Amino acid sequence: MRIPLPPVPLPETVVDVAREYADGTRTAAEPRDAATVILLRPSETGAGPEAYYLRRQLSMDFAGGMAVFPGGGVDKRDFDLEDEHWAGPSVATWAERLGCTEQEARALVCAAVRETFEESGVLLAGPSADEVVADTSGEDWEADRVALEGRDLSLTDFLDRRGLVLRTDLLGAWDAWLTPVFEPKRYRTWFFVARLPEGQVTRDVSTESSSVTWLPAALAADRADSGDLAMMPPTYLVSMEVGTYDDPDAVLGAAADRRLEMFCPSVEPLDDGWTLSMPDRLRPVLAARRA
Repeated sequence: MRIPLPPVPLPETVVDVAREYADGTRTAAEPRDAATVILLRPSETGAGPEAYYLRRQLSMDFAGGMAVFPGGGVDKRDFDLEDEHWAGPSVATWAERLGCTEQEARALVCAAVRETFEESGVLLAGPSADEVVADTSGEDWEADRVALEGRDLSLTDFLDRRGLVLRTDLLGAWDAWLTPVFEPKRYRTWFFVARLPEGQVTRDVSTESSSVTWLPAALAADRADSGDLAMMPPTYLVSMEVGTYDDPDAVLGAAADRRLEMFCPSVEPLDDGWTLSMPDRLRPVLAARRA
């Protein structure tokens, strides 16, 4: 499956529908909050940072068959994490970085960590603010992961049972995308970045994916260009941008200064037709790629 990549001409039918939402003729679907994590590791070949991708099952009703990063919707229990289980930048600091309320920031960071563990087996937590879990591959860890995925266990209860704290300092804020108004299923998705913790390994455990792989982010964008890897536009653009950095440390260093604003693609002119807009900072990166 190949998804047209930016900047792609829009069919006139899509433009007409977008106009109906713009003039109030139609009402947009209410978006759901979600978090996704670009999990990174150095490339052994010097090809820039590698990212962890999951290919979603074709049967999924959203982004079926697409290559995505670990992530998913915020669970109502993600709001309940106590301060005693929180290490790293404060909730207020995260709210400033993510451009949301403190309540939302707490839930988004929790969802990012929880979903990463559920979908890759990687846990951004440790017994203290200076330590991180070294190995999560045992049967007991897998049982907890399955319980979290099935919503039989909350992240708070999981951390409390294990005597762990959330290592929010291992995350960086990268981007924020809102699905266009004319889509029937919509998400407000905050993109985080994180380096694979020392000693931990990813595992093909997600029930929502058909396969997983590590790829240099720049190569993943190349494969999307050639039609070998299907990606939604935000995943493609994020991969493209991350791929311009030398290594995970450089990506996390750039994330430290980011303050996110939610971006919702709108219809804009393209030659004699129309396309979807993108964040201004990505326009020169894409232009250089298309040159």
